[in-house]
Amino acid sequence: MRVLRLTVLLLVVCAMQPVPGGVEVVDDAGQRIDLAQPAERIIALAPFLTELLFAAGAGAQVVAGVEYSDFPASAKTLPHVGDYNKFDVEKILALKPDLLVAWISGNPAKEVEILQRLGLTVLRSEPRSLEDVSRTLVLLGKVADTESHARRAARDFDARLQLLQAGAAGTRKLSVFYQVWDRPLITVNGQHLISDVLRRCGGRNVFAHLPNLAPRLDTEAVLRANPQVIIASGDGDRPPQWLDDWRRWPELQAVRYDNLYFVPPALIQRHTPRILQGMQRLCEQLALARAKL
Repeated sequence: MRVLRLTVLLLVVCAMQPVPGGVEVVDDAGQRIDLAQPAERIIALAPFLTELLFAAGAGAQVVAGVEYSDFPASAKTLPHVGDYNKFDVEKILALKPDLLVAWISGNPAKEVEILQRLGLTVLRSEPRSLEDVSRTLVLLGKVADTESHARRAARDFDARLQLLQAGAAGTRKLSVFYQVWDRPLITVNGQHLISDVLRRCGGRNVFAHLPNLAPRLDTEAVLRANPQVIIASGDGDRPPQWLDDWRRWPELQAVRYDNLYFVPPALIQRHTPRILQGMQRLCEQLALARAKL
């Protein structure tokens, strides 16, 4: 009997040990992800996650993305399984992924839960600061067995970030309205990654206090906030027409001093290493604005 108990105990202990070659991480939802082996078939459920996986050296393991997964160039050839807001479940299952990477605040929670109930492993991501970008690179490198590449990319990102921060250190704070879209009128609050970029460039988000991550506004709210700078996004590489629409209100400080600027959304609204290109532009724009005030 004693021998039997020892045998059972040994089996339990062995079961508790990590599987050789296995991977165990904790995602941004606090969920433990256990993989018997590094992921070889990954589906990214947001364009920025596709980009992060490639940056982490795991592009070869990505078997699908969603619409607008267009960077780097090789990502354009990936099949799409819907967009970030609606998935083609049958197509996902047919691709037999061993890991899905989801966006907590962008993907519909119910749709992600359905995928998980179908037995798929889901890693949830939610970068909220610039340090989170490098941290996420390393996390993705771990699950894809490209950790050395990912750590190099993370170190490079952190070094470039420090240089940009040093250039903006000690500058006068400017009040900024960041406009994501015009109809409906959308901005970001203080918890959004874009607010972190603004802060490090010497900007103060005039709508940082709002509770929602991407709140909707009316024009009167912007007029009351009276920002010194307006920075527009849009949907391409050229300033949107609606940026100039603010000139109808010459009482706005941003209009009076001609502080209406644009940063391409791909360089500021994706939580990837390219956000430092957007940060550099934004810092330069705020420097121009200070010279006018």
